[in-house]
Amino acid sequence: MIAILGGTFDPIHFGHLRPALEIFEKLSLSELRFIPSAKPPHRWQPEASAKDRLKMVQKAIKAMPYFTLDDREYLRLQQDNVSSFTIDTVRSIREEIGEHEPLCMIVGMDAFQSFTSWRDWQDILNTVHLIVASRPGYDDKEKSQDWVQQRIETDLKALHEKPSGNVYFCAVTQLDISATMIRNQVNQGKSCRYLTPKNVDKYIKKKNLYASWS
Repeated sequence: MIAILGGTFDPIHFGHLRPALEIFEKLSLSELRFIPSAKPPHRWQPEASAKDRLKMVQKAIKAMPYFTLDDREYLRLQQDNVSSFTIDTVRSIREEIGEHEPLCMIVGMDAFQSFTSWRDWQDILNTVHLIVASRPGYDDKEKSQDWVQQRIETDLKALHEKPSGNVYFCAVTQLDISATMIRNQVNQGKSCRYLTPKNVDKYIKKKNLYASWS
């Protein structure tokens, strides 16, 4: 079973990586693909370039053999200069892996709460399983929505037997780290060691990223 984790990763940090590892192990995944959003369809855009964010993800995951970098949104930007809509990404992956391979998409609770506002969200859910990374003991009110009730799955074996269509809530360790925090640290001349992998920290310094961010 393959899973994907998208995000701006501006920059990638341990708050992304630790939950990803826990989900990888709990779901017995064969591969976890990190997909940096090259041109997010939001009003704001990342501070670091798509190329720099791609490089930082590559450095952050290189020691994990089953973590891979998927650069399709970056390549799409280079070719067509279009926004990185999730539906386009999951459809292209589904075409590559076939209709029977289980495919999961990992989202945090904040993203999950706004999921029904995403472009073609129902088609996304028909293309992937939705894995919601949640903190232990979180409020169960999100599960009470009708569309969630119709899709919710608690049996991991069942996820492996279907290609898509379910919602699975996975309790993970959620570290109180954000990309905004790291950018602020760098901008103020403070260290971001132990917030992000050492080689990412070195890359930020080498490229002088976020020094003028505000």
